Amino acid sequence: MTDAADSPPEPWVALDNLTVRFGRRTVLDGLDASLRGRCVGLLGPNGAGKTTLLQTLLGFHRPSAGTARVFGLDVTTQARRVHALIGYMPERDSFVARMSGVRFVRMLAELSGLAPAEALSRTHEAFFQVGLGEARYRRIETYSMGMKQLAKLAQAIVHGPALLLLDEPTNGLDPPARDRMLRLIRGIRDAAPAHGAHLVVSSHLLHDIESCCDEALILKDGRIATYCDLERERRTNRKFLTLQIKGDQERFANGLSGLGCDVGTTNRRWLRAVLPSHVQIADIYALAAAQAVQIRRLDAKRDSLEDVFLRAMASTVDSARESA
Repeated sequence: MTDAADSPPEPWVALDNLTVRFGRRTVLDGLDASLRGRCVGLLGPNGAGKTTLLQTLLGFHRPSAGTARVFGLDVTTQARRVHALIGYMPERDSFVARMSGVRFVRMLAELSGLAPAEALSRTHEAFFQVGLGEARYRRIETYSMGMKQLAKLAQAIVHGPALLLLDEPTNGLDPPARDRMLRLIRGIRDAAPAHGAHLVVSSHLLHDIESCCDEALILKDGRIATYCDLERERRTNRKFLTLQIKGDQERFANGLSGLGCDVGTTNRRWLRAVLPSHVQIADIYALAAAQAVQIRRLDAKRDSLEDVFLRAMASTVDSARESA
């Protein structure tokens, strides 16, 4: 019997064979996933289906097959209840001309179901939370790019949603503004459950996803290429070595294997090795000294989200070739 404390949490987004077609074109093709992390990164090349997936969760597109559920609610048959739970930051600007920031966000807060007095109070809180308190009475068209992105975040959080969908939140931002946006996202992620929200962050910037997300869903051609737990990847992060040596390569490779390394040979003087967690670089040099082997060059790097992404893209291409 499994202890309830050991069982995984219920998914807050569940995709069951989710398929979306526009005419004869299949944009999302049989997606199956259960999102459980506090902040999930949505990755993929242009045209992979990232924005379509977000808009389907919002009810903008009706599934052609399968279902999507948000906190157990069907996005098609229970759309009104789903809408009340979601805050959405779109990639493109969608402001109303000649409106001040506070008037615009208050209007959207009321459209989300808040009473006028509460909507105004929440609007002021949201502007100060994102750091735009001093600019909230200015017209939005006078805002800089970074300020407009923050205003979009303010309208997404103003009604206290349980789920935030952020589409390219750092798009067009300079490095300081980008860092500020990522700090805000991490702050929302790390807030107490009673005050925070689950997040889906769609981005083409791997660093942004790696810096604030605990899971990543990678799409390719409308299909799921991989879904990984970034926290587990970080804990089991492997170290890759490329070594150029002078000496008995076969004997040295066997020595590395004896330490527990996975070893491959590229040519007569180059070796590649994957180090287990208990083996350090110092152990490699100690082995070389014991065998009178000279290490002429040693390059080391750790597995990263970029490696996960590239492997996902490559495996998708290989699968497509096999099916062809």
